[in-house]
Amino acid sequence: MKKLRVAVLFGGRSGEHDVSLMSARSMLAALDPEKYEVTQVGITLDGEWLNGENTLESFSQRNIEDLNRVVLPGEPSHSALYVLRSMNGHEILEKLADIDVFFPVLHGPFGEDGTLQGLLELADVAYVGAGVAGSSVGMDKGIFKDVMRAHGIPIVDSILVLRGDIENDINAVIAQVEKMGAYPFFAKPANLGSSVGISKCDSRSDLGEGLMEAARYDRRIIVERGAGQVREIEVSVLGNEDPQTSVCGEVMPSREFYSYESKYVDGTSGLVIPAQLPADVSDQIRAYAVRAYKAIDCAGMARADFFLENDTNKIYLNELNTIPGFTSISMYPKLWQASGLTYAQLVDRLIELALERKTQRDHTEHRRQA
Repeated sequence: MKKLRVAVLFGGRSGEHDVSLMSARSMLAALDPEKYEVTQVGITLDGEWLNGENTLESFSQRNIEDLNRVVLPGEPSHSALYVLRSMNGHEILEKLADIDVFFPVLHGPFGEDGTLQGLLELADVAYVGAGVAGSSVGMDKGIFKDVMRAHGIPIVDSILVLRGDIENDINAVIAQVEKMGAYPFFAKPANLGSSVGISKCDSRSDLGEGLMEAARYDRRIIVERGAGQVREIEVSVLGNEDPQTSVCGEVMPSREFYSYESKYVDGTSGLVIPAQLPADVSDQIRAYAVRAYKAIDCAGMARADFFLENDTNKIYLNELNTIPGFTSISMYPKLWQASGLTYAQLVDRLIELALERKTQRDHTEHRRQA
């Protein structure tokens, strides 16, 4: 059988750049060379697309001088990547590789938020994951929460504030937040993940610092009311129009919350898979995950994160990650492994879903019939 030509995109213009490199390392190791012809594309923090020998290693070592700039034309007549070369004082495009499927392993802005997906749609290529709408709504925690409220899915109380409001009168913002109730609160950038820029705020001074920290990463900041004594439950979702869910897993944070360091640096947080839950609670969490997935028109994959109150077993959906972490210690692949799908099988299935979604898009007519 002819090998599928897959372009894996990693890095990106995001505070989650390094997490993407970790995810890509595991992803590339799982792509069967008997099935796939792989092209690596690293995207720098400045937004340059680069390719060359050992692209991922070059990015990991911060040694990218010998890599070549590559381009994906935003028009549907190519479905290929091109190297941008300088010749006789002019820049020319030289075909690098035809591509059947693009596999973004990009977390955060300019990768998970619909911007990259818009380019891939313009180029009319198959790609893994959610489309423009699902990606952008899943990324923006403020809009996502509004959609969940509209669909009757329980979420933690929160408010959205703007960086400009914080800069103009932070005391007024703090007073607005305190109207939600008692401390603690969590301040977080609306458009970022991997716990980057998130602060747990136990006092007014903590809240001021947390707002400033979150405002470094986004102009829209979400402040959530702490949900009391809760368990952190996660479930993986896989599919397009008929999504399936994995078993539930529980995060046992080694710090006050599931921080960036405990996720990716020291790996000290424990994961209990499957989570020890009553059957009815587990079923309800998985049902909410599917409802949320469909509500934002997600596709391919997502990880749904929940809070479960210890005393009441009340469930709150926290967020839906449309390109979840794929590192060796990430919950998304671990949950599927516990559900009977190996890492390699999961990658194969995601590529199949990308091709299936492209076939669906090809059925759409874009010209009015005379």
